Amino acid sequence: MMGKLLMVAILMFGFGFALVPFYEKICEITGINVLARKDKLNYAEAREFARSTQVDTSRSITVEFDANVQGSMVFKPKVAHMKVHPGELATVTYEIVNVTKQNLVGQAIPSYAPRHSASHFKKLECFCFEQQELKGSERREFPVVFVIDPKLPSDIATITLSYTFFEVAGHKSAAISATPRAASTPKAGS
Repeated sequence: MMGKLLMVAILMFGFGFALVPFYEKICEITGINVLARKDKLNYAEAREFARSTQVDTSRSITVEFDANVQGSMVFKPKVAHMKVHPGELATVTYEIVNVTKQNLVGQAIPSYAPRHSASHFKKLECFCFEQQELKGSERREFPVVFVIDPKLPSDIATITLSYTFFEVAGHKSAAISATPRAASTPKAGS
């Protein structure tokens, strides 16, 4: 009986480890929960694409920028939208403000609408590639440099780039603006 229970425990432990790559593969196949990691892997491809592509001045695409935040930060784009020609290099800046006195670490996760426009939206530089650490009350600006593939279907005239900025659990540090307290020493004779 003990051997069977031990075998079941080992199988359950192994199954737990197997779930992570299984989950990632399902998300990759279905397009659900597309993380910034995919964008980062395509970085070199995007740089080469930007160098070799021709700008299509015969049409323009409206790119709308959206920002959402989960946690103790203020997060917003500097502009709500811009018009770009497919193949044209463009830059938008996002502002992040840590409204607490503590250091916080966060990660931005992008999403696109319409969803099938994501493969035509090539990012050369993005704060979403890495986790970002902000000190207490710190305000920072991050550029997103991108180019839209001229092969974008002609029925798409507007693309919405939306980021959700999440605090990464377990990365909060102690308040950095805490003032040192005077050590209390017992008085002589007390």
